[in-house]
Amino acid sequence: MQKKTSPQILSQKVANVIRQKITIGELPPGERLSETALSETLEISRNTLREVFRVLTQEGLLTYKPNRGVFVSVPDMASIMDIYRVRRLIECDALRHSYPMHPAIVRMQDSVNQAKVFQEQQDWSGVGTCNMHFPTAIVELSDSPRLFKQYQLILAELRLAFGLLNDPQLLHAPYIEKNEQILTLLMDGKAQEAATAMENYLEISERTVLAAFSRHNFC
Repeated sequence: MQKKTSPQILSQKVANVIRQKITIGELPPGERLSETALSETLEISRNTLREVFRVLTQEGLLTYKPNRGVFVSVPDMASIMDIYRVRRLIECDALRHSYPMHPAIVRMQDSVNQAKVFQEQQDWSGVGTCNMHFPTAIVELSDSPRLFKQYQLILAELRLAFGLLNDPQLLHAPYIEKNEQILTLLMDGKAQEAATAMENYLEISERTVLAAFSRHNFC
């Protein structure tokens, strides 16, 4: 007899599915979420879905608007700056204390190689997904399951910020080379230099996203 999944575990699984949809850009900022459509697609009750909405709203990924429904959050300037502040603390520190033979480096290399393939195909969405996998692998260098779990939320919020940019090539193409530079430094045993390169990377990325946010607000 198949064991029935508890409501709590089911809610966690569904929340992870929606987080993933946000992370890969399938649910863009500002999109209204239909209870009917999602409950049917995910094959869950509306009560379970409402619990998931509550959790993701607390995390800042969704926004409830009275008499209008639930929407994917649109980040503000303060939250974008805070995301990048946290990224510097986590990613740069992970690089600074890493070592060249860490297993996560293979995943960093795979993401760079796959991004190049997508670049040749002009598939900028694919490039973007690979570019998101790269910092995820960097966080794995920390060997901290708790930190990695927290970073998944940051990653979803980061995708919301990226969703403000209407030019995916501008957003993703320049960072393939930067990722490869960081990877090379790390493989050469230059962890401190890799961390410095990451700081520069994040500064440029933050400026790009904040500029997109300003344009988005004035449109």
